[in-house]
Amino acid sequence: MKTTAFLMFEGRAEEAMNFYTSLFENSEIIKVARYGANQPGKEGTVKQAIFSLNGQEYMCIDSPMSHGFKFTPAISIFVDCNTESEVDALFEKLSDGGQIFMPLGVYPFSKKFGWTNDKFGVSWQINLLEN
Repeated sequence: MKTTAFLMFEGRAEEAMNFYTSLFENSEIIKVARYGANQPGKEGTVKQAIFSLNGQEYMCIDSPMSHGFKFTPAISIFVDCNTESEVDALFEKLSDGGQIFMPLGVYPFSKKFGWTNDKFGVSWQINLLEN
């Protein structure tokens, strides 16, 4: 049995995948299937895709219809970083155009942590590992 995080976008799945894979080492877009003519989604958008971020696989789609729900911070992607420079760079890029919930700082549970929504609405918690 395997579990995979599934992200549903409304027309921006490919843009999001490209953005995320550019931020993490050892990341790649593994497979992309697109909607064709006379299919439910807009032709050329992502019907289903699989990408990996540093070896962790994710699946995403472009929803063929608009819906009344979006991403929520109740589910977030938690990233442990080995260095402060990794934390700073990731947080800066992920928060650009998004919404910061907890600015980068020292917290009782971490010597450097930040929580943000990115420009696509996906929630990220960026943490410095204690060595």
